[in-house]
Amino acid sequence: MSAVLEVVSPGAMASIQDLGRPGLRRIGVPHAGALEPGWLRLANALLGNAEDAPAIEFLAGGLVLRARELPVQIALAGHFSAVLTGADGQRRVDSWRSVTLAPGETLRCGMLSAGRVGYVALAGIRVPQQLGSASTYARARLGGLDGRLLTPAAQLLATAGSNGEKRLRTPPVDAKAAIRVVLGPQDDYFDAGSIARLLSEPYRVLAAADRMGMRLDGPLLRHRPEKGSEIISDATVPGSIQVPGQGQPIVLLADGQTAGGYPKIATVISADLPRLAVMAPGQIVRFAAMSVVAAEQAARARAATLRALIADIGPLAEAGTLDLQAIYAANLVSGVVDARGEEPPVSSAPYSWERN
Repeated sequence: MSAVLEVVSPGAMASIQDLGRPGLRRIGVPHAGALEPGWLRLANALLGNAEDAPAIEFLAGGLVLRARELPVQIALAGHFSAVLTGADGQRRVDSWRSVTLAPGETLRCGMLSAGRVGYVALAGIRVPQQLGSASTYARARLGGLDGRLLTPAAQLLATAGSNGEKRLRTPPVDAKAAIRVVLGPQDDYFDAGSIARLLSEPYRVLAAADRMGMRLDGPLLRHRPEKGSEIISDATVPGSIQVPGQGQPIVLLADGQTAGGYPKIATVISADLPRLAVMAPGQIVRFAAMSVVAAEQAARARAATLRALIADIGPLAEAGTLDLQAIYAANLVSGVVDARGEEPPVSSAPYSWERN
């Protein structure tokens, strides 16, 4: 039986994304897909969906969703919490868990406490595919719902009901390490000092960042005079670090163009690109160089970490534990107070994102 989840407000840049369209760049079709594919996989795993199922990706916050006539189970992934509003009042719902919306209940996603991207997956979501993917590439009106960002009153079809709420026992660590890159393919267009600056000096994420790319501000990267600041347009990939004539780098992301005419000083490795892609304006980025072989090892390590996180998913309320959110939501005793005579919080504190 199909349930309907209505978009009351899309917030900022909300769209349908899955794992994208690999293999089509040769015909000019960008990869698209989730900026943080690991988080999308985790959200789907919390629901028992296929890991590559589409989900809602939103930037900044403000997404509001409402279940229509039937219950809808969803899962949250990212550095944010949400507020669920229903007939029994309001309660806070932390991320990295699934939750069931009863008919008429509304979920309002809060502002992101870190980074700039969050995900809401739907159990059994059904979105048509184009070119093998449901991912929205709005510049070409491809995928998603009519190739557009989500709009108020948009409706998403899902499977009605719930298979039991689950949580991620160990949320992902918010790593602070340098973003690793492989130099090239046009690092010979830059002098040794510029390459040294890229790998030793901090850069700051600018507000000019979207799904296509991210501009960074920091020490200038100077082109060799005999080479110039432009090349005959050639292939780019997500993670390509282009440097135009003014000397400030641009990192291409999921919706980045398939070819470009600026020299590419380096390429962010696939294991670290998601971490860079979700950084918020003002965050500091440092780069470190590594070999292609080491980059491949890092990709395998990231995949293993993700598999371990998925394997660690468990029931929301386990034997011997208390689900405080469920207790407070039940409203068994009006005006519940704690031992100090204070109103209890509606949930525990947000995750620290660091393992104890």
